[in-house]
Amino acid sequence: MDPKMDSGIENCKYHSIDEAIENGAAPVPLDFDRTVDVQRIIDVMDHLLACEATWHKGNSLGQTVFSCIYLLRLERTSSHALLHSYCRIIRATCNAVISVVSDARTHEEEDLFTMAYGLPMKGEGDEKCLSILNAVEETVSRQLRACKVPSSKKRVLEDIEPLQTNPDLEEGYCKALLCRLRFRKHFYHVLMCMRKSHGRGFELARKHIASCLSELGFIHESAESLMSHIHGSRQDDKEDPTTASGCKPVGFDASLNGRLSAPTPPRAIKILSWKKAIEYFEKLLHDLDTMCSFSLDPSLEGILRFVVQFQKLQPDLVARSHLQLLLVQDGKLYGRDLISDVISRAAALHEVSKDQEVQKNEFVLQLGQLLINLLKILCTNVAWQRRKLGKVLQDWSVTSVQ
Repeated sequence: MDPKMDSGIENCKYHSIDEAIENGAAPVPLDFDRTVDVQRIIDVMDHLLACEATWHKGNSLGQTVFSCIYLLRLERTSSHALLHSYCRIIRATCNAVISVVSDARTHEEEDLFTMAYGLPMKGEGDEKCLSILNAVEETVSRQLRACKVPSSKKRVLEDIEPLQTNPDLEEGYCKALLCRLRFRKHFYHVLMCMRKSHGRGFELARKHIASCLSELGFIHESAESLMSHIHGSRQDDKEDPTTASGCKPVGFDASLNGRLSAPTPPRAIKILSWKKAIEYFEKLLHDLDTMCSFSLDPSLEGILRFVVQFQKLQPDLVARSHLQLLLVQDGKLYGRDLISDVISRAAALHEVSKDQEVQKNEFVLQLGQLLINLLKILCTNVAWQRRKLGKVLQDWSVTSVQ
C-alpha cells in the first residue's frame, strides 16, 4: 500500500524536535574531528538531494526534505557556514518549487506535494541565501587552490585555513563540496529564470542547466573517492544508499514530523537512492532544457505539437508545472498573446484577428476558455488527462453544435 494512504503508525524514537536535539540526533558541528565533520556534511547534502527527488515524486515535505532536523531548527546551524548555507538554499529551493506547482495547480498526488503546514518554510534572511552560498563557495575554492600549491610556495597562503586536518584528503573533499554547492546555486538560478514572464529567462536558464548537468557529473564522480574514506556506519540498504559514501547521514528522522505536522502521513516512506536522485535531476534538467528551446510558436498547431511531443518525454510534476505557467499566463498565451488572436489565426481570420467584435464574440470567448482548459489538462499527467477526457469532449461538443 502507498504510505500516503496508510493509516498505520510507526513508533517515533523522539516526541519532539527539542528532545531529538538534546539526545544528539543533530549535532553542530557534526563531529569535533574536522575530517569526519566534512564527510558527514557531504552525507547530509547527498541525503537531502535524495529526499528532494523523493518529494518531487509526490511525497510530503515532512517525510522527505524536512525530515532533516537541521532544517527544522535552521538557526542552530549559523555557527557552521557549510551546513547553514546549504540548508538555506535547500529551503529557498523548496519554496520556489512549491510556488510554481501551486500556481500551476498540476499536482495530483493527494495534494501532499505542496502541503507545508507546521514546517519552517521561511525565515529572516532567506533572500540572502545565494550571497551566503557564494561566500562559502569562495572559501572552499580558496582552500582547494591552497592545497594544490607546491610546498615551496605555501607560505604565501598560510592565512588560509584548510578545510580539514588530513592533507591527503583535502583536494578530494574540497572538490566534492564545491560541485554540490555549485549545483545548488545553478539549480536555484534555473528555477528563478524559468519564472520570468514571456520566456525571457530561458536563454540564461539554459546556461545554468548546462552548469547543473556538469556539476551533477562531478558529484557522481566524487563517489569513488568518498567511499574509500568512510567515517561512520554503513546504511542498512547497501543496494540503494542515499549517500555517495554509503554511510548513514546524521540529523534525519523520517518519523519525527508524523507527530508534529498534520499533513505528514504516519508511516515512513522509502527515500530514493542517491544514484536515482541524480538520474531524476538529470532528467528534470533535460526536460526543462527542452522547454527552454521552444521558440514560443504563436500558432495553435505549433503549440499543440510541442506539448504533445513534450509529454512523450514523460516529464515529472515540476517540469509540467513550468510548462503550464509558460503556456498560460494571465489568461494569455505566453502571457502576451490574446487567446482570441490565436483562435483567429487558426481559423485563418488574419484580417480581423484584432477586431474588437471578434475578441468580444461570445463563441470566441467560449472557445478561448476551452482552449486554455485544454492546454492546462495537457500539462497534467496521463492518468489525470484520462480522467478529464470525458468532460473535455462534452465541453467541446457544445461548440460543434453552435
